[in-house]
Amino acid sequence: MPLSANNPDRKSWLHVDKNSDFPIQNIPFGVFLTRDDIITIGTRIGDTAIDLGALHQLGYFEGIPLTDDIFLQDTLNDFIADGRKTWRLVRNRIAEIFDAENKKLKGSPKHKEVVLFRLDEIEMQLPVQIGDYTDFYSSIEHATNVGTMFRDPDNALLPNWLHIPVGYHGRSSSVIPSGIPVHRPQGQTLPAGETQPVFGPSKLIDFELEMAFITTDANDLGEPIPIEEAEEYIFGLVLFNDWSARDIQKWEYVPLGPFLAKSFASSISPWIVTLDALEPYRVESPKPLKKQLDYLQQKGKKSFDINLEVSIQPEKAKETIVSRSNFKYMYWSMAQQLTHHTINGCPINSGDMMGSGTISGPTPDSYGSMLELSWRGEKPVKLKDGSERKFINDYDTVIMRGHCEKDGTRIGFGEVKSQLLPIFNPKKKDKAH
Repeated sequence: MPLSANNPDRKSWLHVDKNSDFPIQNIPFGVFLTRDDIITIGTRIGDTAIDLGALHQLGYFEGIPLTDDIFLQDTLNDFIADGRKTWRLVRNRIAEIFDAENKKLKGSPKHKEVVLFRLDEIEMQLPVQIGDYTDFYSSIEHATNVGTMFRDPDNALLPNWLHIPVGYHGRSSSVIPSGIPVHRPQGQTLPAGETQPVFGPSKLIDFELEMAFITTDANDLGEPIPIEEAEEYIFGLVLFNDWSARDIQKWEYVPLGPFLAKSFASSISPWIVTLDALEPYRVESPKPLKKQLDYLQQKGKKSFDINLEVSIQPEKAKETIVSRSNFKYMYWSMAQQLTHHTINGCPINSGDMMGSGTISGPTPDSYGSMLELSWRGEKPVKLKDGSERKFINDYDTVIMRGHCEKDGTRIGFGEVKSQLLPIFNPKKKDKAH
């Protein structure tokens, strides 16, 4: 089926700023609360949100086999479960409806009134009900940096790292959309030089620059997904800040890996950008340093050229960009991650989320965490207001952005933006500053 929605020459009758992340070639999917307090599934072109539920009720998706309530739900799970053929039909139709040459909706003020919203008239929600969440560890630069810090440069990568996409099962209940503040967590830590742990607030709160992909129903129990089919089951991607408490993590992670240090909060951008929209931005991945087993060998260009950045904004100060990285640095691809995840017969469901792991590049300014940027606090990062950061302070806001750009067309993800608040106090209702 042709990806007509990707036509780089198409223009929309809706206004789109030159540097918008959301031209008519993007057409992401999300869930939002309207000015009438109705939750609906929608998309976005420029700074206009589009109610797909209203559009469907008005007959604009005629000829596409959709249930009457497919867009009148509070999650995208059922729509995603319909599969890639449906996603493409819907996305292509949306591109037609909002094409500059199509006057059907453009010439109907009554229809536009119920379909179109300004961004300040909506409130974005978590786009999917995440049943399961897995986080991988797939950037060789990040794994090498962390291994160098906590072991030694000669043994930075553990023996299995070049053979399998390493991952762990995360906590889906604490995945939240952009804009929701995060409280500094408490837990056990082992202070330097001590032999007994103490309890208290984490002192080393960090961000992790990641992306995450959302899956559709993929396989039955016991059925692996072949590498050549894996991308058929990936709906799209979001920006992902996997908050981390490094001091809690250091004490708890042996022998079973991350636990409380990761499960207190993970923030995602609210618009899911489809894999189809990213198709023009495919690039080569890093070449394997060791031959990979047959089931993980993937042909063709398996990564995407997605520019990423992280900013820290102190309270009442301007933001400072502290990292610029790129999704193309990932050693293990999304298809390899999904194939490995199911090689043992583990079933994957609609709305499951898979985190890439921290995305670090080859240079110090492209590292994807404060742990690396400040090198365990030994090299504080200077901000525009003159202050320094080893890790994230209370009332700091972390902002992540990402976009692709080629031949004058830009496809972006918007941002994931979250403020860190002090530890939760049941006697005091905290408010984001």
